[in-house]
Amino acid sequence: MNRESTDLRQARPRPPSWWVFRDNGARHAPSDPLPPLPTPPPWRRFRPDTDSPPLDVPVPADSADTERKLGARRAGTLDPAVVDVINAAIQLRRPLLVTGQPGTGKSSLAHQIAAELGLGRVLWWPVVSRTTLRDGLYDYDAIGRVQDAPLGSGSGGERGPLPDIGRYLTLGPLGTALLPWKRPRVLLVDELDKSDVDLPNDLLHIFEEGEFRVRELERLGQSRREASVGTADHGAPVVVRDGRVRCAEFPVVVITSNGERAFSPAFRRRCLEVELAAPDEARLAAMIEAHFGPQPDPRALELIRSFLEERGDASLAADQLLNTVHMLTNGAADADETSWTRLRAALWRNLATDSSP
Repeated sequence: MNRESTDLRQARPRPPSWWVFRDNGARHAPSDPLPPLPTPPPWRRFRPDTDSPPLDVPVPADSADTERKLGARRAGTLDPAVVDVINAAIQLRRPLLVTGQPGTGKSSLAHQIAAELGLGRVLWWPVVSRTTLRDGLYDYDAIGRVQDAPLGSGSGGERGPLPDIGRYLTLGPLGTALLPWKRPRVLLVDELDKSDVDLPNDLLHIFEEGEFRVRELERLGQSRREASVGTADHGAPVVVRDGRVRCAEFPVVVITSNGERAFSPAFRRRCLEVELAAPDEARLAAMIEAHFGPQPDPRALELIRSFLEERGDASLAADQLLNTVHMLTNGAADADETSWTRLRAALWRNLATDSSP
């Protein structure tokens, strides 16, 4: 943008030495040379039940998803007080419960952490009212396994031996995050406040112990101690031993909530909480620069200020501003002032207004 907008994002003080995540817009892949993460506290150290070496975090096939979420480079978009809590969650190996109004960047936060720390693609677990703990851990296609069994040669239509069970088991986002990775994976539990009342408390044991069991594999007993199963990465399968998945590094868990419900004290005790405020002028300028380049339409700065004035009396999200800047750069403001004002009003509709029939 221009010098005036650059002044909005003047260099912040040097980050504290204990920060790991610095909100500096860096992008790293797991294959890059990466600094070691701080050692977790003794009560948050986990040891897998296997002598096999920890798994390498898979290198993302491309950065398209991160680019779509964050833009070309996104730095200085978080308040230092928020970055403090993020780093505390990383150091303590505790889930991060992120609240805030829609459009404040709660989901994008998981992608920022993964990109800067080289933790691979984000494992996304979207939550709806029907979501159960099992959905996040693994899926077993028992019917498909039976249907794929070969038909017997007799006249009774009996089926032969069942195919390998591992072909019909796939770990979900939470289950994949709890595999014994060398570096923690980033798990985004998106909009947990939309879940059934039981799901947050069902997560308590998982968050405390860093492990779970696949009952279908446990039943195999000594006859089959290892099984090769799929993961939420959709890449090479991994080996699960004795039906138990236990992490080597507790994942970086980012849980988002729009504040539509309260969580129990037992659940909140296991999390660190942070609230993302609506982005101010400097953060909005950084977002626009990330998505539209360092020199977007010079009218964008005035648009930011108009947006902030409108937001003072209404509920508006940052992506509504980004939509408007996109229309601005596409020439929508070049026609006449009346049509541009009308379009801007449509794009900046008040999200708190009930428009249902």
